[in-house]
Parts: sequence; structure tokens; C-alpha cells
Amino acid sequence: MNKRTALLRQESLAAKPSVTGERAEIVTRFYRDNYGKYSTPVMRGMCFCDLVEKKELWLGEGELIVGERGPRPKAVPTFPELTCHSAQDLRILDSRPLTQYKVEPPVIELYEREIIPYWKGRSMRDRMFAELPQEWVDAYEAGCFTEFMEQRAPGHTVADGKLYRKGMLDFKAEISRAIAALDFELDPEALDKREELRGMALSCDAVIRWAGRYAQLADAEAKSADSVRRMELLKIAEVCRRVPANAPCTFQEALQYYWFCHLAVITELNGWDAFSPGHLDQHLWPFYQKDLAEGSLTREQAKELLECFFIKFNNHTAPAKQGVTAAESGTLTDFANINLAGLARDGSDGSNELTHLLLEIIDEMHLLQPSSNLQVSRRTPDNVLKHALRVIRKGYGFPSLFNADAVVEEQLRQGKTLEDAREGGCSGCVEVGAFGKEAYILTGYFNLVKMLELALHQGMDPRTGKQIGAKTESPENFRSFDDLFAAFQAQVHHVLDIKVRGNQLIERLYATRMPHTFLSVITDDCISRGKDYNAGGARYNNTFIQAVGIGSITDSLSALKELVFDKNELPLSRFIQILDSDFEGMETLRQRLVNKTHKYGNDDDFADENMTRTFRMLFEAIDGRPNTKGGAYRVEMLPTTCHVYFGEVCLASPDGRRKGLPLSEGISPVQGADRQGPTAVLKSAAKMDHVKTGGTLLNMKFSPSLVEGEEGIDNLHSLVRSYFKLNGHHMQFNVVNAAKLREAQAQPDQYRDLIVRVAGYSDYFCDLSPALQEEIIQRTEHTAF
Repeated sequence: MNKRTALLRQESLAAKPSVTGERAEIVTRFYRDNYGKYSTPVMRGMCFCDLVEKKELWLGEGELIVGERGPRPKAVPTFPELTCHSAQDLRILDSRPLTQYKVEPPVIELYEREIIPYWKGRSMRDRMFAELPQEWVDAYEAGCFTEFMEQRAPGHTVADGKLYRKGMLDFKAEISRAIAALDFELDPEALDKREELRGMALSCDAVIRWAGRYAQLADAEAKSADSVRRMELLKIAEVCRRVPANAPCTFQEALQYYWFCHLAVITELNGWDAFSPGHLDQHLWPFYQKDLAEGSLTREQAKELLECFFIKFNNHTAPAKQGVTAAESGTLTDFANINLAGLARDGSDGSNELTHLLLEIIDEMHLLQPSSNLQVSRRTPDNVLKHALRVIRKGYGFPSLFNADAVVEEQLRQGKTLEDAREGGCSGCVEVGAFGKEAYILTGYFNLVKMLELALHQGMDPRTGKQIGAKTESPENFRSFDDLFAAFQAQVHHVLDIKVRGNQLIERLYATRMPHTFLSVITDDCISRGKDYNAGGARYNNTFIQAVGIGSITDSLSALKELVFDKNELPLSRFIQILDSDFEGMETLRQRLVNKTHKYGNDDDFADENMTRTFRMLFEAIDGRPNTKGGAYRVEMLPTTCHVYFGEVCLASPDGRRKGLPLSEGISPVQGADRQGPTAVLKSAAKMDHVKTGGTLLNMKFSPSLVEGEEGIDNLHSLVRSYFKLNGHHMQFNVVNAAKLREAQAQPDQYRDLIVRVAGYSDYFCDLSPALQEEIIQRTEHTAF
């Protein structure tokens, strides 16, 4: 980092997250004055235009890349048309000790005076819960599953290379041609398509205007700046006049172009998760080569621009959720994820000099955002992977690593073309998609351990006393492990049916009432089809359910199979009583379950066969179910931090876990259960058919001494290559010892900059809830390969 970017970085780190009422006020007043006057897509496009015209601009001292979603860095807007915070929500956000958002009294007063009265009963969340059946609400409240779109809009997606080849004026020309080609005589949807396309055109105008306002601001500030800053501001103004109206021609223009698109996506609607740049090293490479050859850019200047770009991501805190509690601590991260290396569209190695430059920046800046990953293919040079591993061993938890060849294979199985699959990759945590061409919608997490709990209680939730699941056979009548598994499978199918019925309704609500006009512009086939991103306009439309607790359910099934059915040591009815009492007076048995039964993560075929059986059942229950957009449902295996919440709503489990404690996360073994070293973990995990998923998440924790020196890097390199040869999807590492984490718990003020890998993202350890801190500490710390 040079002096400029070091200062900008420090300012970004020092900025405190806050909630701004600016967007809520502009959007609410626009709706109040215009609702019902225009078609929904046109009104959304007009609302976006009004927002960018009226919102306050921020141009920080020394910035080279400009644009903020809010009126200042880390000022987080709200989206009342999606989910409207209560005044109490805002007060809790302002006062809670972790992941706090400063909320000034005028914002709360604005909400009480204007925002809440208008949106009560009108927000998407209110409309959803008014329409969803009681069985869905009961299962949701019992912790059987979560639902992403009750808090944020669809929009978990990534940019592709066309952003760097087309300007907004080019997209508008495509829209005009699409409107002209509509057949009002024979196409009954022609009117709806025209209105959607008009909304898209308006969103293009909005982004051009937003950039134009920044050009005017930079020109104005240049008049009073010193000579050096004046030249920078005039350059910024020139860039903002060119992009995003036109396709970029220079390295700086390419970065600024993307950034305006990023802001547009996350400002028009609050999509889950933030928009991501995709294969940034590949997209920027032609501009970098050209500018270097022309002498208009040096490597250090490119690095400075990229560092300024990274800081813009770090300035953007995730919008706060509704219904927060004082005890809740989530994450401020908004999950933008940069893909590095991987494959080019023609199948060649996708890495280049910019891959190394970006890894340098990730290493030096160690910001929480943007997240980053390295796509590792058979063609990825060893020096690229080893460069990433040297960054990883610093202990920041990034970049994460993905098997690019498996990622392509996963997408081919879903019916995508080879070229589209290669141009795709991963976003958010670990999710796979075709960049710039797919609406891949995350619907929420699914609690596997809760399904076993329901099976052991004939579908009744023992925590709430409600009949949530299917009325399956009494456990007293189970004569074999297959009988128990059949009851477990019946509960999985029953609750999945409930969840999917709700998801179908939610998808249609977004398709008809909350189009995402700008994201539709930059997603392939939305313009040619005249359909919104939320309504099936994208080339590919997959809907994902994220299963949580595969390690916990595997170990629980293994314990039941061994003790109850194979060895007949404990009647199932007695085992259930013990679980319901949270092992009261049965600590000896609990210790045996924790330490002396078969455990996933140890290359133990007894346990691993239960894992693969459960996964196959889950895959068959989910994959291929039709969604409302011409696509299908898919399964993913990741939790973010939901394994903590899901553990809180579950009683004790047969693997020895006490009531309320976290479940296993991702496809990782139960915390502390993997005792045969990292190679055994990978062999167990690789027995899952990763190609049948839309992403799996594997966390591993290493002692820093294990990866010291070149020998440590070589060993880690061999471990990664071996797992990916076994067709594993993803792996990520915490390189930290438990003693240091305990010190951070005891003296948090001395460890404020300690970053750890949580799930598909990194976060400050001291900002995590005590339960999540403890879960990370309890993960097995490998000290030998």
C-alpha cells in the first residue's frame, strides 16, 4: 500500500456502520405519490431514477474510484418495500454490543412518522406472511428451515465479461430493438414484456445519471483543489462522463464501470447476497495489457487503483435485518466475492499477472470485504496456487479454494453449455452459477438434525409441542435401522414439501410485485425474453435449498445404528428419553457417544456410509423439482452461521451433542470429532458426490507451525491437489491455534484485528457471538498432515 491507500484503508476501518433513512424516505415518498399510476416495472425504474437524482453523493478525499450506496462510507440504507424495520428494531441495532449500527434519533423519528405507517401491510415481508400457509409458518418458527427472501430480495449473482464490452447506451439500443420486435397480435405477453423493457431502459438512464452527477461533483471540487488533486478529480470527471454510458476503454474506466453497476444492483434492491465482480483478473487483463503497452499505466498505478477499488467494497456494510434482538450478532459482511484464476471460456488457464497482483493486495490489505477465492483447475500453475497458500497461512481465512474442474462439471450436470460453465464460478459463500446468465436463488437453510428429532417423536416438535412433521410410525415399532431411516426420510420429504410450496408463492410475489430492472439489463436473455430476472428472464434459473448439519446427522445416525440396532445395547425408547432430558444423569453414556462411536471425518466407512446415504436421499428429494421460472431446485451444503441457530432449536442429539449447542457446519465433521488427521477428513468428505450439488463448504483448522516454511506450503499444496483430484468442491482454512483465540476472548481490545474464517466468509473474531466463537475454537486443530 502507498500513502494514499493506507489512509483510505484506515478511514474505512475506522468508519462506524450506521443506518441512514435517506433511501427509505425517497422511495416511500415516490411510492406514496405514484403507486398505481404506472405498471410495476416502469414504476420501479422511475423510482430508481428518482432515487439516484435525489440521494446525497460522497466523494472522499484521495479517492480514485467513486460511489457509495449511502451518503457516506458504511452508512447503510434500508429497503422498506422489502422489509420494514420497527422503531424497536432500530433502537436495538443502535444499542446492541456486537455488530452495532448507529441509528440517530431523526432516523427513528422518520420511521415512526412516515416509513412504518406507509409500509405496514405493504412490504414484501408483510405480504408474504399474509399469504403463506400456517403449516409453513409453524415449520419456519420451529427452526426446520429459514427463508432468505423474507429479509432480502433475490439477486445472488455475479457479473460476466459483457459489462466490459457494452455500455448502458448499448444495452438501451438492445432494449429498443426488443420492444420493436414485440408481436402484439400473436404474443399475449407482449404488453407485459414492453413494460418490463421500459423499466429496464429507465434503470439504464438512472445509472448514467448517477455517474453524470459524480462527474459534476468532481468538476466542482476540482476548482478548489491543489494542482495534484485537481488533475485526479478532472480525470474522475472524465471517466464518469464516459462510463457506464459507454463501454470502458482503460483500466480505470473498467474498474469505475463495474463499481457503478455494483452500486446499481445493491441500491435498486437489496439482493441476497451482494453482487460480485466474477473473474476480475480475466476481465481486467485486456485493459491492463493495453494501458501498459501504451505507457498510460504502470504496475504500481494499477495496484493503487485496485486497492482503492477494494476499499469501496469494505465501505459497504450489509443492510441490517428486521426483527433483531439485543442478543443477536450476525455479520456486517455483504458477501461480495472475487474469483481468481480458474478457466477461461475456451478452457485454457485463466490466471495471469493480475492474479498475482490481486493476491498481493489481498495479503497486504487484509480487509473483510471483498471476499476472495482461487479457482483451482488442473491447468492452474503450481506457482499461482502456492502464492494463494502463502496468503492463506497468514491466518486471514482467505482466499478460499474451489475446484474449478468440479465447478464446471456441476454446471454441465444442470444443463448449461460448456462455455457458460467455464465462465461461471462461485459467489457468496460457495454457490455455483453461470456468471451473468443465471438467476440462482437461495431460499434458506434446512435443518437435518431437526428432521431426525421429528422422526423420533412421530412428527411432533418436542420444543413447541406442535405437529410439524408427518405422523410417522412410533419409534417403539422400529424393528431395524432401515425403519428409523425411513421415518427420517419421510420427515425430510414432508417438511421439504412445505418449504417448497412456500417458496413457489414467494417467487411469484417477487416476479409480479418486485422486479429487479437493472439486474435484468445485465443478465443474459432478460432483454431478449422481455422478462425480469425475478420472473424467469435469465438464461438459467436455479433455486437452491441449503442443507445444514450433515456431520451431526451422520454421527447421530451412526450412534443409533450401532448402539440400538447392531449391538442392541440400548432400547430406542430409552435413548429418546435420555435425549429429551439432555443426558441428565447419563454423562458416562454421553462421553461414550462423543468419544467411542463411529464419526464422520475419520475415513470410517461405517459413518461415511450413513453420510452418503443421507446425501443421496436429500439429493433425490430436492434436485429437479420444478420452480416457477422454468428452472429447478438444487441442493447445497453450507450453513453460513445457521448451524448455531439450528442447534439452539434442537434438543440433545444421539451423537452426544447437548441441547442448544451448534450443529456441524458445511460438510465439515462435528467439531472435534475428526481425530485421524486432515487426510482422513478429505477422504470422508470426498465420498459425497459433490457434482450433484450447487456447492459444498469444508472448513479446516491448522496450527500455524504446521504450514511454516516451504515444506509447509508444499504439504498444503499436495493436500489441496489431492482433495480436488477426488472431486471435492471447496476447502478453506483457519491457520490459528486455540490458545490465541482464548486470549482474544479474554482480552478482546488487544485482538480487534484478528480475522478468522467463519463459514463461507471471514470476520473479526471479537465481533462474533460467544456461541460462534466457541464453535470455531472447538473445531479440530490439525498439527500434522
